[in-house]
Amino acid sequence: MMELRGLIPREETMVKVVQIGLGPLGQQVARFAAQRDGVRIVAAVDPAPGKVDRDLGELCSLGCMGIKVCPDLKSALKGKKADVAILTTVSSLAILEKQIDEAASAGLSIVSTCEELSFPWRTQPTIAARIDQVCRKHRVACVGTGVNPGFLMDYLPCVLSSVCQRVDRIEITRIQDASKRRVPFQQKIGAGLTRSRFKAKAAEGTLRHVGLAESMHMIAHCAGWKLDRTSESLRPIIAQEPITSGYAKIEKGMARGVEQIGRGYVGDKEVIQLHFRAGVGEKESLDMIEIVGRPTLKSVIPGGVNGDVATCAITINAIRSIRAMDPGLKTMLDLPVPGCFQTL
Repeated sequence: MMELRGLIPREETMVKVVQIGLGPLGQQVARFAAQRDGVRIVAAVDPAPGKVDRDLGELCSLGCMGIKVCPDLKSALKGKKADVAILTTVSSLAILEKQIDEAASAGLSIVSTCEELSFPWRTQPTIAARIDQVCRKHRVACVGTGVNPGFLMDYLPCVLSSVCQRVDRIEITRIQDASKRRVPFQQKIGAGLTRSRFKAKAAEGTLRHVGLAESMHMIAHCAGWKLDRTSESLRPIIAQEPITSGYAKIEKGMARGVEQIGRGYVGDKEVIQLHFRAGVGEKESLDMIEIVGRPTLKSVIPGGVNGDVATCAITINAIRSIRAMDPGLKTMLDLPVPGCFQTL
């Protein structure tokens, strides 16, 4: 079969993976990987006392896999060879940098769900440059991905703009019923907090959807725009009646989620608006992309995309894409299309 430059070869080869981070998301990624031909988890890392030394399969409800969860990457790889590290650990790039350095030093390409890694060249350029340098040094590639950021509010609108002669403005809306999401996500958006507690955690920076700024800069990079400034607003969604569909009962007057709006400007003109709303008990979930230009486009996904399923899926799908890349820190815009690969 002829190989075309920039495309992933169709022939499947077994990719050996190290799963690093075994919270609810990491466990779901492991379950998804176990269902894929061409992917094999050979090692697992999580330093949490309740997880170290447990069998990965038993931890993830897969049955015994003969893979012991180790407290660090060095011990996990002892006597083993791997190709890719999947990092489902933290949202903070500053904390993730050391984990990337360890994986790259072990010769592993990296796919991470860290939101701040999705497009850090404008938001954290110094750390981005260091990560790029260490990946080039060890001849591996690294990318941050997920459903959002990484796809719905940045990569997908960039793809849709491919048929436009001119783009004047992009507006994206993501509304989710958070009761269908994992517990840590519901906690991250403040579901079940009093107004005062919500305000305090928001001020600490520990309560918000992470990634709006990165998404705006990814879109701007694709469009060839230089954003002069960005802004973000955040407010609680308040329950008007008791809600029991989430991980805990939410009383009337408590927060059931968060609403954030990100805006990107060229001069005084708003060219990007990202509207993110996630709350337990939302009546209608949807994902919508509107591109104003020539032609003007509007794409709607009724019911929205389940964020937990999609994040785990795109993480697995990106494995082949990252292995096809030259060394360095990449973004989703750099990768061959990470389409779903499976045997029918």
